[in-house]
Amino acid sequence: MIVIENVRPSSPARIKRHWVKKIEWVVLLGLMVFIYGSHAPLITLTKVDGHIPFNPSSCVVLIELAKLLISLATLVLTGGTSALHAPPRLFLVAPYAVPAILYALNNNLVVVMQAYMDPSSYQVLSNLKIASTALLYSICLGKRLRPTQWLALGLLMLAGVCHSYSSLDLEVPERAEAGEDPRLHITAWGLFLVLVYCCVSGLAAVYTESVLKSQKLPLSLQNLYLYMFGVAINVLSSFSSVASDKSFLEGYSGVVWAIIAGQAANGLLMSVVLKHGSGITRLFVISCSMLVNALMSWAILGLQLTPFFPLTVTMIGLAAYLYYR
Repeated sequence: MIVIENVRPSSPARIKRHWVKKIEWVVLLGLMVFIYGSHAPLITLTKVDGHIPFNPSSCVVLIELAKLLISLATLVLTGGTSALHAPPRLFLVAPYAVPAILYALNNNLVVVMQAYMDPSSYQVLSNLKIASTALLYSICLGKRLRPTQWLALGLLMLAGVCHSYSSLDLEVPERAEAGEDPRLHITAWGLFLVLVYCCVSGLAAVYTESVLKSQKLPLSLQNLYLYMFGVAINVLSSFSSVASDKSFLEGYSGVVWAIIAGQAANGLLMSVVLKHGSGITRLFVISCSMLVNALMSWAILGLQLTPFFPLTVTMIGLAAYLYYR
């Protein structure tokens, strides 16, 4: 006779590990939302007479360099250097150049688009990257989303559009007072560039997730490869762009260094999300950061919250519930 033991479905130790993992994810995602949301207010705090006093290209290079050095230090401290007992093979390293190229392309697209539309139109239309990322996530990674999840992502996109559009009433008077043209405008070429930007943004996120998950390498080593190309491409881009009237470290303050540290940390945390989570989680982080951005701008800069702010909060909360329930 075969005796089947009555095994409890889960032990206290397993339950504890489950809750510890959940708490770690909540802390990680909360930190990312805070860093994302604080970026724009911190940039505003650095301005002198309405102008950014430092060279943005040098800031991007330092962010990529910081991520590279932290990845190298993590690899050494965790004993991951054993994976480097032999020179890395080209077919393992080459895929990490693609995200760096795609992100560099998008950074340049943002600059080019300013000639074909006003910043407010770009802010509203850039929410389309939620739809492009979800479509590419489903098609390229073969992830089938439930109808309620598609509805959730639709709500997330509408929340972004609602938040961006409701902010226009606050931005237009400020731009008029500054002597800028407050009119909204966009050309057919500008609309095409926005669609390209959204598709490239979604492709970069989906491709990065695919590479990080497909290769069985330590995450710190994968980050090392990823940011090695990131540093190289951004250094080349900074040299090839129009010469700035500012030197490399001119205008740097404690706030600027805080921005560099925060963005470097966020890039590394995003790698964790893409490696062990999904690119859709990234979309929720970015959407939630809009709310943090609005609250920090209200608390630090004295900007007015829009009447649609509670509606945006509700839509994002409902989207998260529908997607992850």
